[in-house]
Amino acid sequence: MKRLFVNFMTCAAMATAITLTACSSDSDGNGGDNGNGGNGGGTGSSIVVGENILSGTLTGEQTLESKEYILNGTVIIENGGRLNIPAGTTIKAREGFSSYLLVAQGGKLYADGTAEKPIIFTANTTSPKSGYWGGIIINGKAPISGSSADKSDTGLTEIDNNYKYGGNVDNDNSGSLTYVQICYAGARSTADIEHNGLTLNGVGNGTKIENIYVLESADDAIEFFGGTVNVTNLLAVNPDDDMFDFTQGYSGTLKNCYGVWESGYNSTEADPRGIEADGNLDGLYPDHLRQSDFVVENMTIVNNAANTMDNVDRMQDVIKIRRGAKATIKNALVKGTGGTIDLIDMSDSKGAGNAASSISITNSLQFKTKLNGVLNTFEEAAGNTGADTSLFSWTGYDLSAF
Repeated sequence: MKRLFVNFMTCAAMATAITLTACSSDSDGNGGDNGNGGNGGGTGSSIVVGENILSGTLTGEQTLESKEYILNGTVIIENGGRLNIPAGTTIKAREGFSSYLLVAQGGKLYADGTAEKPIIFTANTTSPKSGYWGGIIINGKAPISGSSADKSDTGLTEIDNNYKYGGNVDNDNSGSLTYVQICYAGARSTADIEHNGLTLNGVGNGTKIENIYVLESADDAIEFFGGTVNVTNLLAVNPDDDMFDFTQGYSGTLKNCYGVWESGYNSTEADPRGIEADGNLDGLYPDHLRQSDFVVENMTIVNNAANTMDNVDRMQDVIKIRRGAKATIKNALVKGTGGTIDLIDMSDSKGAGNAASSISITNSLQFKTKLNGVLNTFEEAAGNTGADTSLFSWTGYDLSAF
């Protein structure tokens, strides 16, 4: 079962023996724990309904106040729309798959918190759980894998096929997310249609994403579907599936990332991983151009979820590179009291990972197989340092115990 968390009013604290999450999760008090009320959605230049309800479609520009809001259903920032969220804002999402924020192609989200006043997206309940609400989805116009030499290929958003992503604008700008916490997201419709904490669909490198904390997300903490966006300083705690997931031609850099499974944590997924990387979507298009070719630099993965060989399969692979993906992983540190079946797995029934991948890793985690498949450059380094933990102090999560 999932770990229990003690929730404070701010998404900010962590003790050594008990996890004290930073993500505030008190309900709004509107007639029930999740407050599923019947508020109509806003449209056009405002998505604010009443005093503090967020709902509807934004086509103009709107700046929220630095206060608490309730996310009631879906908020979509359409092409030409811009939503500015100031530092210190808390957005509590009501329960359900349809409770999420989506930035369409041409829309912009500027959620710029600070270390002292982060922006918090969390569950609107006193009893938060993984997968309580949807999450944040950003759709850009940057390239994805496909058959077109001019990079004009597009994909359809998993959650809502009415919204496409991808294109030929490498430096596409969808806004910025800085000092943002995303807690208890990842709601699922079916096994194949599910949210992540943060989903980046064809997002361009003109978009700024740094200092992100994803707590207790069902499915993945973060998933890149193509795109060129670079992400810096990402902390993922207890994601149900993968910590860091890459697919459909992603070609950016993830720098200074830290993934944790705490002691006693159980994933509900069959094959959870630290990194999962596919070259193309679901391995169905091995002949597509622009297979995933990305960099991960300064990464730490901690698995304390299992401490016996009987439970070693709680993490399927620490690093899974498959289906044509090429990864360059520098300064990786893997540790913990748990274990994994494969430390590195380059094989898959739908196609192996690109053997030209390069991985430098320092590992103390127990495993059954060190390397499955072919990897031309595999450095078992003695002194990799992994992520710089000082850059996560703003989250309030105590990494010193690891």
